[in-house]
Amino acid sequence: MAKLPPNTTLQPTALVHEAYLRLVGREGDQEWKSRGHFFGAAALAMRRILVEQARRKASLKRGGEQKRICMEEADLCIEEPSEDILALDEALDRLEEEDPGKAKIVMLRYFAGLTREEAAAAMGISLRTCDRQWRYILARLQQFLSEKKGPDRDDV
Repeated sequence: MAKLPPNTTLQPTALVHEAYLRLVGREGDQEWKSRGHFFGAAALAMRRILVEQARRKASLKRGGEQKRICMEEADLCIEEPSEDILALDEALDRLEEEDPGKAKIVMLRYFAGLTREEAAAAMGISLRTCDRQWRYILARLQQFLSEKKGPDRDDV
């Protein structure tokens, strides 16, 4: 969320609130096996919310092809990166098919915002293993995203 433009309609507080509602539900009787289980579920909930938001914005029904233009500061408007989130979601799905553990590290670090140390503890692995896997993950996601880009696309 920190990398999104300031005029994004989904604010961090709303994201956390929606994720909380999805995690706890109406009954509130969810039991977590461990801290890692909770953070994994929270990261997945946040990922789904961000992807749903990006899809909603891109849909034709809601004017997805139309671009917002600030009338006062038309030169300073920044386009929201909905395509980036959707491309990342597809890349994460591919990574999850290859290795669900590595996909969980991404969700903990990227969507839940955990540090290297916190993600390693949540996964029950050493920090060195987490760092080694993170380097592999970044390279693999970059490969997936560059394949998605293709030779004639420059905007993903």
